[in-house]
Amino acid sequence: MNSPIMIACAHGTSSPLGASEVNGLRADIAALRPGLDVREAYVDVQDPDLVDVMAGLPEGEPAVIVPLLLSVGFHTKVDIAKAARGRDGSSASEPLGPDPRLAEILDQRLREAGATEHDAVVLAAAGSTNPKASVSVEELAKHLRSLRSNRIVPAYGAAAKPSVPDAVASLRADFPGGEGQGRVIIASYLLAHGFFHDQLAKAAADIVTEPLLPSRLMAEIALDRYDAAVVGSQKP
Repeated sequence: MNSPIMIACAHGTSSPLGASEVNGLRADIAALRPGLDVREAYVDVQDPDLVDVMAGLPEGEPAVIVPLLLSVGFHTKVDIAKAARGRDGSSASEPLGPDPRLAEILDQRLREAGATEHDAVVLAAAGSTNPKASVSVEELAKHLRSLRSNRIVPAYGAAAKPSVPDAVASLRADFPGGEGQGRVIIASYLLAHGFFHDQLAKAAADIVTEPLLPSRLMAEIALDRYDAAVVGSQKP
C-alpha cells in the first residue's frame, strides 16, 4: 500500500527569503523520506491554495495535511480542518509545535547570536486569538528553560499579550544592554523570514535571532506529525 500523500501546508508569505526557507523544509522532508509524495499548499498569501490542492488530488488516494505552523489557531482549526473533512480519505496532523526539539533549535539560534547567561530572552511568537496557542508557547518556553539559565519571557507579535515591544521594555531596567550588563535578546519563535520576523527589529532589543528555518530537525518533526496522523487514521 502506498503511503498517503503529504500536503505540507504553510501559512504563506510575501517574503522571497521566507518562501525559499519553507520550500527548503519541504525538500528536507522529501530527502528524509524518499518516495513520499510531498505537495505544496498554503492557507494565505501564496498559491497553490490548500483548497485547490485538495481538489486536484488523484481520486481515491489518501492524503494527510501537515500544518507547517507552530501552534493551533484559526488556520489549523478552521481552514485546514475543513479541507481535511471535505475529502474522503484525508486527515490533518497536529502542527509542528510545541515540541522539545524546537527548543533545541532556539537554543542553537541563541548561541549563534552570542547570547550569554547574563542576557534576558524574549521568546517571540506570532500570536493567536486561540488561547491554546499561548499555552503552546508557554510550554515551549519551559522546554527552553530546561536548556538555558536565562530569564525567558514569552511575548507575541499580535492578538495576545504581552506584545514583543512591551516585553522588551519591561526587561530594560534589569538588562540595560552593553558589555557585561546583560542584554535583551529576542528569540524568534517563527518558522521563517517574513512580516512578523521583520517587525521584531522594531522592538528595541539588543539582538534578534534568526528564525527556526533552515533546520533538518523541522523536517523530522513534520514527518513525526505525518506518521502520527497516518496511524490515527487507521484506528477503527
